[in-house]
Amino acid sequence: MPAFETALPGERRRFWRIAGAGAAFQAGTAAIDTATIVASLVFQLTGSAFAVGFASAALRLGWLLPQLVVGFFAERAERRMPFYVFGAYGRALVATLIALLLWFGGGMAPAVLGVSFLGLWTLYAFVSGVVAVPYNDIVGRAIPSGLRSRMLAWRFFGGGLIALGVAAFARLTLELLANLQAYALIFGLAALLMILSSLLFVSAGEPPTAARTAGRKAPRDARSFLRDGWQVLKNDSRFRLFLYSQWLGGATLMALPFYVLAADASGVTQTDVGLLLGAQTVGALVSNPIWGKLGDGAGKLRMLQAVAVVRMLPPLLVLLLLGSSAGLVGYMALFVVIGAMMNGVTIGYLGYLMEISPDDRRPAYSAYFNALASPAALLPLLGAALVSLISIHAVFAASILAALLQLVLLLRISRLAQEPSA
Repeated sequence: MPAFETALPGERRRFWRIAGAGAAFQAGTAAIDTATIVASLVFQLTGSAFAVGFASAALRLGWLLPQLVVGFFAERAERRMPFYVFGAYGRALVATLIALLLWFGGGMAPAVLGVSFLGLWTLYAFVSGVVAVPYNDIVGRAIPSGLRSRMLAWRFFGGGLIALGVAAFARLTLELLANLQAYALIFGLAALLMILSSLLFVSAGEPPTAARTAGRKAPRDARSFLRDGWQVLKNDSRFRLFLYSQWLGGATLMALPFYVLAADASGVTQTDVGLLLGAQTVGALVSNPIWGKLGDGAGKLRMLQAVAVVRMLPPLLVLLLLGSSAGLVGYMALFVVIGAMMNGVTIGYLGYLMEISPDDRRPAYSAYFNALASPAALLPLLGAALVSLISIHAVFAASILAALLQLVLLLRISRLAQEPSA
């Protein structure tokens, strides 16, 4: 494992700028978190569980779908930073537009305002999706494998500290201002943090691209790029099983936007959403050292297996809370666990995908994986259907079952790694 202390000054500077960029972005996304702030706002604007599910699905689908197109062009380009610049500054611009819509949209008909918000939110999601491929590739080249989980842990730790301030800001604005103006300021703060993140990441610079494997050229056209993706899916067992596990992971997260609806049903008020966000941030902070040490020490796959176990806890806890008529304190404890889980999900997913991607094909692998994983982004709509047609309890029960199946698949990947290669 590379020792951080022996790294050259330039490498350490790049490490901290990338970690700082991630921290600022993490705090910015915490401000407009789909499980708390956005879910509460959308439900307030529309009163619809389907609209809440759509907001969550749009964010994930927008993050994943553009990556196939971006991956194709990034594979053919010498530098990937321009793609990052477009997506990173673009999403900050759209977040600013949402802030302006909410600030000046108080006189609009509720239905028009709700549709306008969801339209801009979807645009924000798809512009954000441009960032993923260049980010994964640049970080994969800039940060050695043995330090990536530590970097991601620092990213989430720093982001968590800032997000505590963001949560306090959200709580204060929701108490003192009219709801729409409060949400407008929260989106404005998110935009500022995203601009800071972009500045730090761009200042870290882009390392030289890895030399291509002998005999392998950049894809000539989209058809050959897609054909290569099919070969990866067919021939790389780790890639294929990890993809299946990611689909099941998406099924566990389909419940995410409905935890705040469960809290609402138990009497937690709109102004308490800032406290739930703060509790989620505390969970993320407390879990950081654990995930960082586990990922770099025991390995990314072992960490993913631990995360699969933790995924079962939030739906189990919320079912207990719904059955016991718990109040705000119980739901704050729930969101602490959700924060720890989501940190582990992100650190484990990013770390393992970088690990199984060849250095000279990382943009392509990231594009293939995330495009193929994108159908799982629609699962919050299935969650909304379960809530509407059966009960809110059904979506949490389905989440527990999906986490169990995901654990089985991840254990299968471990057995594959131990088998002798043919």
